[in-house]
Amino acid sequence: MTSEEVFVEVEAAQRNRYGEDICGDAFKTLRLPDEGRTIAVLSDGLGHGVKASILSLMTATMALKYTACDTDIVRAAEVIMDALPVCQVRKISYATFTVVDIHPNGGARVVEMDNPPITLVRDGLAVNLDFEEVSSPRYNDRVIRVYDMALRPGDRLIFTSDGITQAGLGSERLRLGWRIKGCREFALEQVAKDPKISARALSQKILAQGLRQEPFQRAFDDMTAAVIYLRRPRRTIILTGPPYAAGRDKEFAEALEDFEGRKIICGGTTANIVSRELGRPIRDCLTAKGASCDIPPAAEMEGVDLVTEGILTLTRTAQLLERDDVPREKNPATQLYEILLDSDSIEFVVGARINEAHQDPNLPIDLEIRRNIVKRIRNVLEEKYLKETRMRVF
Repeated sequence: MTSEEVFVEVEAAQRNRYGEDICGDAFKTLRLPDEGRTIAVLSDGLGHGVKASILSLMTATMALKYTACDTDIVRAAEVIMDALPVCQVRKISYATFTVVDIHPNGGARVVEMDNPPITLVRDGLAVNLDFEEVSSPRYNDRVIRVYDMALRPGDRLIFTSDGITQAGLGSERLRLGWRIKGCREFALEQVAKDPKISARALSQKILAQGLRQEPFQRAFDDMTAAVIYLRRPRRTIILTGPPYAAGRDKEFAEALEDFEGRKIICGGTTANIVSRELGRPIRDCLTAKGASCDIPPAAEMEGVDLVTEGILTLTRTAQLLERDDVPREKNPATQLYEILLDSDSIEFVVGARINEAHQDPNLPIDLEIRRNIVKRIRNVLEEKYLKETRMRVF
């Protein structure tokens, strides 16, 4: 397995304990492009609210750093536990963690301390995993499980905080909670229904089903469901802005034509160039469902998945990605947002010609020049969502 053949999709869905404004679980991710590694950490802090959040964030941050530096497992766990602040009520410092470290050859190590056991789904079945138990002489009550495994394309790793597995605990229907068995069976059912279900969709479904186990669907504890999915990359290309030299219009349009994956055009001038060079008419949708007063409606073109206005739509998409709030409105910016989140590898083909319409001083200050907006989108896609991106300038 090489990084070119397989994309490692990492996603998590979370819900705060009912009545709390902050989640006591922390989920952090890191890609090391030079090494081809992907690292994900899930930590659950003692209790809930701000105190739990501090414990879990400290644990996840340190675990991520020590894993990236290949620090000895026991030594790293000792340093983490030494550093955690002591709860003034229970007089202990406590946070659980699960660390997943995936290498480009498919080798993976999972380090788990007091979190529910990880699940490997392969060919629609849960695989029995061997592990080694290690412990620190100084913290011999804390047992660490270490799994070493070889992953294949199509594999999924599912790991959760105990807010998921203990959902419904003590209720008349589920006195012992949903348990690991219930979570695994549900995940396998979802994969059977949709063998290509994304990590994002599966994590959201597991969280939603966990909430259904709770009385009144109110989370009794912080809940996190994380999924890692190794798959063939889903590719998307975005053309925006006219080429600097008009003589490159044909080459510019052919970049879209020759691309294998989803195709998006952002910008009226860009769409006109592609339409002219490829001989494909643009169908305006001025009354398109989901159009809003500040985001112009999308258009349609044969062979293109989405045709939108340019700078306004890209700027709004950048805002949506930075906030990571599921948008309630439906418009071309939210459509673009959803496509980007469902993609693994995104290529931006950016024209360098200045559009005079964007030099109007009456336009909002947030309308940055096109390349800066694309850079903003690329940064958040790479850093926050672990997407692969590249940019070509015409």
